[in-house]
Amino acid sequence: MGATGSGWRAYIGSFTSAGGAGITVADVDDETGSLRIRNSTDAVVNPSYLALAPGGRVLYAVSETDDGAVAAVDVRQDPPALVGAAVPVLGAAPTHLALAGGQLVTANYGSGSVTALPVLADGRPGEPVAVVRHEGSGPHPERQRGPHAHAVVADPSGRWLLAVDLGIDAVRVYALPGPRPHREVRLRPGSGPRHLAFHPRGDRAYVINELAPTITACRWDAASGVLEPLGETRVVPEGTGVETYPAEVVVSGDGRFVWAANRGHDSVATLALDASGDRVELVTTTPCGGHWPRDLTLGPSGRRLYVSNERSGDVTWFDIDPSSGVPRHGGSVPAPAASCVVFG
Repeated sequence: MGATGSGWRAYIGSFTSAGGAGITVADVDDETGSLRIRNSTDAVVNPSYLALAPGGRVLYAVSETDDGAVAAVDVRQDPPALVGAAVPVLGAAPTHLALAGGQLVTANYGSGSVTALPVLADGRPGEPVAVVRHEGSGPHPERQRGPHAHAVVADPSGRWLLAVDLGIDAVRVYALPGPRPHREVRLRPGSGPRHLAFHPRGDRAYVINELAPTITACRWDAASGVLEPLGETRVVPEGTGVETYPAEVVVSGDGRFVWAANRGHDSVATLALDASGDRVELVTTTPCGGHWPRDLTLGPSGRRLYVSNERSGDVTWFDIDPSSGVPRHGGSVPAPAASCVVFG
């Protein structure tokens, strides 16, 4: 719950280089889902992705710059304050981070690498203990000249880390702690995988493909660390005539629906899952309430979706129809250059 104990807090990341406030703190209205801005801090440059530590005391942020770094902020303070200095990740343009295997791990898009840092007793990240560089390329002449690690996600068992690489059309599986390379899973050439989300059962995973625009359903075996692609489903209808670059994928808590944020098409796609989780069907798309939805996340209750619209500079929330899974626009709050929202 929020730092006051009276309700949930939302933490909004944004690009300071594009006019964003940095990390913005907002109170969440439990009844309506609306956000009320409290304050912000620009102590971290371009905190484009955030992750809250267990217990909710420390918030971690990447600094998406050429000289990439990661920082910790104490969210008990109002506004949040840095816990020590930002730590270089020895990689360029980190776009994502996760707490995994007792470490803080970043995906470094610019350098196509994954960095692991220890978490010190006071919550600060220590100096990197491992930097693993990906290798390879893909068929896209501009976006896939080399590796571009875009996301790192710990599997539900806590034994594995999955790194999604847009540049080489692959998901690399690492054993934890480490991370220690385990295997590489190739997806369709030119699909450009960006992010990944697990089914609540933990035996399926869904990869959103930025260059396709599709979602790939996969079986996941936590015993052996094997990811098996099953097939792709479009996240926008055929013939839309709009260049679309999907950004994020979210799975409902009951495992019945998947949602995808579609930049360009500026929509949220609702997809239905069958009981096995293998079959994915596009139900409909809903306008995202802004422009260039970079991030999509479920609210604390699981009944609402929050969209970070980077180019229109706002965070929009939607109530989810419990029967159809289709989101209905609820409201929005200004957030220049918004890139993500996390709750705690």
